[in-house]
Amino acid sequence: MKFMLLIHGNEEAMNNATKVNATGMSPEYAAYNEALIKAGAMLAGERLRPTTTAASVRVRNGKTEVLDGPYAETKEQFGGYYIIEAADFDTAMGWAQKCPAANFGTIEVRPVIQG
Repeated sequence: MKFMLLIHGNEEAMNNATKVNATGMSPEYAAYNEALIKAGAMLAGERLRPTTTAASVRVRNGKTEVLDGPYAETKEQFGGYYIIEAADFDTAMGWAQKCPAANFGTIEVRPVIQG
């Protein structure tokens, strides 16, 4: 089954984190990525640009509204994601617990509908 691990955290802290190499990856994330790859679980994953570069679009009663940044004001921002392959929800939760961001933010685990 495919699962998406959505990484939510304090965007300011994430943007100020020390970058250790050209990829901007910390040793913890490099090890996590390597473990996912070694297990055959890694399908995709990316870090997102700050919410200041985002816009939200919604259509209500036929009128389009474009809002700068994310739609909702939140304490944590969506900062990146992984799409993984896991046998079941418990296995996906195990990978979420190992994600370095789980130590300072929230990892949302969502099954992907496959059709």
